[in-house]
Amino acid sequence: MSSTLFRTKKVEQSILDTEEPEHALRKSLSALDLTVFGVGVIIGTGIFVLTGTVAKNNAGPAVALAFVVAGVVCALAALCYAEFASTVPVAGSAYTFSYASLGELPAWIIGWDLVLEFALGTAVVAVGWSGYVASLLGNAGWELPAVLGSRDGAVGFGFDILAAALVLVLTGILVLGMKLSARITSIVVAIKVAVVLIVIIAGSFFITSSNYDPFIPESQPVPAGGDLQAPLIQLLVGWAPANFGVMGIFTAASVVFFAFIGFDVVATAAEETRNPQRDMPRGILGSLIICTILYVAVSIVVTGMQHYSELSVTAPLADAFKATGHPWYAGLISFGAAIGLTTVCMILLLGQTRVFFAMSRDGLLPRFFSYVHPRFRTPYRPTILLGVIIAIVAGFTPLSELAELVNIGTLFAFVVVAIGVVVLRRTRPDLPRAFRTPWVPVLPILSVCASLWLMLNLPAETWLRFAGWMILGALVYFLYGRTHSRLARGEQDAVPASGGDVE
Repeated sequence: MSSTLFRTKKVEQSILDTEEPEHALRKSLSALDLTVFGVGVIIGTGIFVLTGTVAKNNAGPAVALAFVVAGVVCALAALCYAEFASTVPVAGSAYTFSYASLGELPAWIIGWDLVLEFALGTAVVAVGWSGYVASLLGNAGWELPAVLGSRDGAVGFGFDILAAALVLVLTGILVLGMKLSARITSIVVAIKVAVVLIVIIAGSFFITSSNYDPFIPESQPVPAGGDLQAPLIQLLVGWAPANFGVMGIFTAASVVFFAFIGFDVVATAAEETRNPQRDMPRGILGSLIICTILYVAVSIVVTGMQHYSELSVTAPLADAFKATGHPWYAGLISFGAAIGLTTVCMILLLGQTRVFFAMSRDGLLPRFFSYVHPRFRTPYRPTILLGVIIAIVAGFTPLSELAELVNIGTLFAFVVVAIGVVVLRRTRPDLPRAFRTPWVPVLPILSVCASLWLMLNLPAETWLRFAGWMILGALVYFLYGRTHSRLARGEQDAVPASGGDVE
């Protein structure tokens, strides 16, 4: 049993699979396209909302340092992702990397986890986009009927037509081809970054230095409790992360970390990159560096414009400009958020379909979904299926019920990828590596420890949801995936996780 659960798929076989005519994706992306994708998915509501929340509740003006800490944690993982994506340039991201290094069961767990994470993430972003657009339409005097508006707080039957329409339109764009998706993303990201830069530059003229005093407010310990919304570490050892002070910075980092979720989606496009060995590391690391700088700059500006204790937790940037007597910028920020969320939604949907496609090509999900469109060379079947399902979920489900994402899945993927780098270095030292993670195994170990630390700061309820989804995934694997995988059917050569031959 153990030899089948941890059978690995050879890297050479994974690359050969990408050349099968019926299952081959078109290679059309450059390093710039990948960087744009990364910036497009990372910069979303986090830069417009989370800054005020964590500054007011956790870190004060030191929220800028919290973004640096979160960026460092992501950078550790990004270096591991960069080695894998350049060594195994195949669709599927952490799923594919795990299959090549840790074995089939760990790969299934990661793939199953990423499918849910990206699906719920897409639905949440679509509903959030609907709210921004409805607000802008309301300012223009156009009101949607209640039955077709957001379901958040609504009573009775209704359908969020804007959220569902966005998902369906983006699904169509993804079916038509990656280059079209990249062009649209480039235009939208340019608008979004321009809005962010305007906010940074304009806001810098309204900074009051006294608002930075104190830069690191005095620590305020949070009493331990038994609520499932409390961090898991609090329930396990009776210790709760502090608000404010030095420890408050780390508490804030566990919150703002989720503003960075998405850079790993870039790795799902490895198979569609013209020169993945060179361009994947550039795209992954470049997008992360750019977004970290923008996040730090925005947090410094907003806490300088308005004292952290007075910041809004729903629209901190817009309200900060209102507080300084410049309400015009509030509309600009809402416009930037609405425009920006479209790319976040599309790239999350892109990532999910590529993971689903890779799993079906390996036989762990029905092979029906592994065929690409004869003209557009995109995985049109899983894209259409998942797009329709997510559109329905986004249309009928209130934002309050969607907002609790399985964020733990991203951190879990970080842990697995970091371990996988160490394992593959030992089992396949002969593989050509265009990019090599530095200081192995020290850096991957640091990545694992940092990710686990942030996971322990997540609510216990998130851990329970994660466990429930994993149990369901285990049932699907043992009832279908284990016996239908191409390795199980002998369609490909299999090796155990140690790298030896199967007897």
